[in-house]
Amino acid sequence: MASSTQLSSATGSTTGSATASGSMGQDAAAAVSPAAVWGQRARKNWPALLAVLFLLAVAVIAFVPSLFGVADPLATTPRDAFLPPSRAYPFGTDDLGRDLLSRTIYGARVSLGTALAVVIAAAAVGVPIGLIAGYREGLADSLLMRSIDVVLAFPAILLAMGLIAVIGTGWVNGALAVTIVSIPAFARLARASVMQEKVREYVVAARTIGAGTPRILFRTILPNCLGPLLVQAAFVATWAILLEASLSFLGLGVSPPTPSWGQMLSAGKTNLYRAWWYGFFPGLALTLVVLSLNTIGETTQRVIRKGWRSA
Repeated sequence: MASSTQLSSATGSTTGSATASGSMGQDAAAAVSPAAVWGQRARKNWPALLAVLFLLAVAVIAFVPSLFGVADPLATTPRDAFLPPSRAYPFGTDDLGRDLLSRTIYGARVSLGTALAVVIAAAAVGVPIGLIAGYREGLADSLLMRSIDVVLAFPAILLAMGLIAVIGTGWVNGALAVTIVSIPAFARLARASVMQEKVREYVVAARTIGAGTPRILFRTILPNCLGPLLVQAAFVATWAILLEASLSFLGLGVSPPTPSWGQMLSAGKTNLYRAWWYGFFPGLALTLVVLSLNTIGETTQRVIRKGWRSA
């Protein structure tokens, strides 16, 4: 009898200790600050964090260069032509004695501005097309998506070159051409997403209570499709920068003497054996920006697929 009493007492004390330990563990977990949690996750995804910081630094320097004392990219000093990298000219000079560091920085303004404009404009046109096509289906879907297929039938660079041949060169026309060839990327993804979402219960419930089509599309379905669209925006921005650089390389982008990475690469190709730095630094900047955008897109895709806690 005494043994039973002692055993019950021991079991009760063990259970109480376990309960106390569990509650202490919960309190300790609850005591972890949100900043610490974000710090752990940021360290886990450090390549994306570095990519974001790099792009922010490039954007700030490119769009407000006066804060950093960047030299005039159009100022020519013929006696300093083709000078190699030095303390006075960290990236060297070109054939007219212009500072390649300042021209590379100002070239980032063209590339990043093109990427931003293309993503906003292409999404503003492509997403509604995809939403309407996927939600309505039938004739509307056929007409809208066949028009998208027409754009996809041409290689992007050839279509952009053809459009520029019609509307003329320049930054605005180049960005417009890149936007047109980027619309299908958003339209097709939005259509695929809305066709998955429109059969879910929350959409059926919204339709049952009498919500109109615009409300269902833009306030009910679209918020649940933003994840894939954000990933696509990062990849479209990458594609826009590369396509703009390609057009400038071919002489179909911004007009000289406005600095552009593609234009500088083209001039660097001509003077490759005389001044290796002419095309090296613009090409390096282009590569790093593209890699940063790809890293951000891939990390965002992984976070959406696996969840932020496990990404």
